[in-house]
Amino acid sequence: MPKPAWAHYKEGMNAGREDANHGSSLPMRRSLTRFAWLSIAAALVTIGLKTSAYLITGSVGLLSDAVESLVNLVGGVLALAMLTIAARPADEDHAYGHSKAEYFSSGVEGTLILIAAASIAVAGVQRLLDPRPLEQVGLGLGVTALAALINLGVALLLLRAGQRANSITLEANAHHLLTDVWTSVGVIVGVGAVAVTGWVRLDPILALLVAANIVRTGTVIVHRSILGLMDTALPAPQRRLIDQALEPYRRQGVEFHATRTRQSGARRFVSTHVLVPGDWTVQKGHELVDRIEADIRAALPEATVFTHLESLDDPASWEDVGLDGRSPPPTVG
Repeated sequence: MPKPAWAHYKEGMNAGREDANHGSSLPMRRSLTRFAWLSIAAALVTIGLKTSAYLITGSVGLLSDAVESLVNLVGGVLALAMLTIAARPADEDHAYGHSKAEYFSSGVEGTLILIAAASIAVAGVQRLLDPRPLEQVGLGLGVTALAALINLGVALLLLRAGQRANSITLEANAHHLLTDVWTSVGVIVGVGAVAVTGWVRLDPILALLVAANIVRTGTVIVHRSILGLMDTALPAPQRRLIDQALEPYRRQGVEFHATRTRQSGARRFVSTHVLVPGDWTVQKGHELVDRIEADIRAALPEATVFTHLESLDDPASWEDVGLDGRSPPPTVG
């Protein structure tokens, strides 16, 4: 017996709720917090190591490296808080889930990176105006190298986990740690050059270069967070995957319009209007949109798909092509 329209609507709402709850991926999302704890532990260890290196040598370049690790600690704590919130299932007040919380973490972390860069630049300018000789450079650089290796190992783990789970928080944290690693490498080379050449102003110049590199990383992270909060459409390669999934149906005479996309943390949302012959039964249309939604989810894992069935024969079906739900304004010939 064909299902009535209200049953189709109820099934769609239940499917949407399951999608928003992340389905079987919810336990994986919750498990991401252990990577945030790992980031926090690494930050505490490297702060101690790099601060010791600065106190041993008096290098403002090594001080800049230590400041960045302090930002890593704050970023790790924020990541832990936001990942915990993002892993919560959808509820009546948050029907689309909580995954957007990750953008707050990455946005704040990017801002903190920019603040750290400013503090490093201030210290570098002061030391450039008042250069000082360095002490026990070999020991200080050895301690810094150990801290860099710790950060490298943790960053690679976080990056792999973030890409696998599509977590902007973990990816932002990982990229920040990798920036920290390159910063440490540059500081080691620069401070080593100071020890060899005796040119003490090279140390603050190096710190200023580190600050510039950190600004670049922070800007990228903040920009990505803003795009997420603004409900920016999915990237072009992902939209092409949606078109590829719909193309076989177009060849069968089915039309689509008002296709819209957005991303919320790890979740992707796709909505489209499906136009079929007006004499189709509700059951036949229901089975078609079920297949379409399944094909889109196969092309874009963890996507929540909404479809709206319309008649090809009804002129009103063509009046909602625009993004505001209305037909586009007529062109003046």
